Amino acid sequence: MTAEQFGVDIFSELLRLGYSRWLVPASVMGELESLTRNADKGRDKIAARVALGLAASCRVMGEDSLEADRAIEQMAEERGAAVFTNDKALKKRLFSKGITVVYLRQGRYLEATKKEY
Repeated sequence: MTAEQFGVDIFSELLRLGYSRWLVPASVMGELESLTRNADKGRDKIAARVALGLAASCRVMGEDSLEADRAIEQMAEERGAAVFTNDKALKKRLFSKGITVVYLRQGRYLEATKKEY
């Protein structure tokens, strides 16, 4: 939900980092749809709607049968893909598996790394 909360153009930043194909697990789409329906009004609900719109611009892969974070990990492992997230627990699990993580840095731009700081 970074785009709405911090005003970062995610796709331009991903292109700047050399990422030109974007995949989203179906489980993530399901979670975002649930958030848009169930989140309290305010920033989180708006951010979820924006994130859902952005995710809809990506290629949706897989089935909505896994928990979202597990689906992200599995897709990254199977495809050798980087993962864009600011979720601390997810980042830690991805780093432990040697998966590249793209994350928001200083609230202004995206950065990619394979190791935890």
